[in-house]
Amino acid sequence: MNGKRRRLLLAAVDPLLEPGEQVQVTTIVNLSSVTVRRTAAFAAASAMLSGGAMAVIPTPTPMYLAMTDRRIFIFRADPVFARPKEHLMTIPRAGLVRSEIKERILSSSFVVSSSDSEQGLRIVFPLLGRKERNEIAAALPLAG
Repeated sequence: MNGKRRRLLLAAVDPLLEPGEQVQVTTIVNLSSVTVRRTAAFAAASAMLSGGAMAVIPTPTPMYLAMTDRRIFIFRADPVFARPKEHLMTIPRAGLVRSEIKERILSSSFVVSSSDSEQGLRIVFPLLGRKERNEIAAALPLAG
């Protein structure tokens, strides 16, 4: 994440912080993945329907993630400007566990969930976000 994006994200997170809470990691992530098979099928279908004039490729909405020593904040990223668009959720870190890291060619991911819940949140990191992914993964215990 470049300096301007980080400054704007920190400015959005700052009013939400509790006294003594500090931001440890900031990064850009996706919360839902778009598979290669689905992308290819969608592009082929749109090309056929338009007579070959255009092909539409779905892309996931980028999100900003800021992890503090107590919580994880998720913001929707504005695709045109560097600023966070809206605050989507805040997840307390207490009791969170993660799955094994799944490596792919252009991304990697893991699922974050509460130790007492069956549901989880898949966080997909782009290729350039491996350092931040490793910092977040090191801070969350592996589900056992």
